[in-house]
Amino acid sequence: MVRSRKNAEAQLPCPVRVKNKAPAPIQITAEQILREARELSDREIRPPKREIAGPDELAEHRLRRRAEFEGSLRRGRSSASAWAKYARWEESQGDFPRARSVWERALDVDYRNRTLWLEYAEFEMRNRFVNHARNVWDRAVSLLPRVDQLWYKYIHMEEMLRNVPAARQVFERWMQWQPDAQGWLSYVKFELRYGEVARARAVYERAGDLLSEDEDAQKLFAAFAEERC
Repeated sequence: MVRSRKNAEAQLPCPVRVKNKAPAPIQITAEQILREARELSDREIRPPKREIAGPDELAEHRLRRRAEFEGSLRRGRSSASAWAKYARWEESQGDFPRARSVWERALDVDYRNRTLWLEYAEFEMRNRFVNHARNVWDRAVSLLPRVDQLWYKYIHMEEMLRNVPAARQVFERWMQWQPDAQGWLSYVKFELRYGEVARARAVYERAGDLLSEDEDAQKLFAAFAEERC
């Protein structure tokens, strides 16, 4: 009996000695572990790509994908990224009317979201639907006239199309909202870019009257003086 006990003790592994008992330099908290677990669970699990053979299978695939997008929107109707993802997918399928319909539905939910307007207009421009893009920009600046980025993008499109009179009209509409000095300065530089010195001076004088009591007016005056040199 004694011998068997000694044999059993001899077969037990030796305890491992911890040489360094100091705390690790980087401590991992329970909150961090839970956060990383949530991030891993939230990652989108993408199914493997499959080849689609034939128009019937393609139609079935599109129907299934649209149902997935619609289901996602029912769960989060206010998610701008979900709307944009849906619209971009329709665009990738070459179905521009459907993509346009998705953008319009997104704006019905949140027309104050400038990103939706920007991406919608860029979609139209990217696919060379100039009149549609112009319509989107026109509605955007009418509904959100205090968002300077929308005005700049609208004007830039008209300039890219070499439609200088249309760009000037957009500037005039914008100036009615009396933007800051930078907006007026952009108008002055626009006229100078096309050699319209008299027009630039007229814009400068109008800005001076409107901003005579504004601290930014001095910046505008100084910038115009530099442009004339």
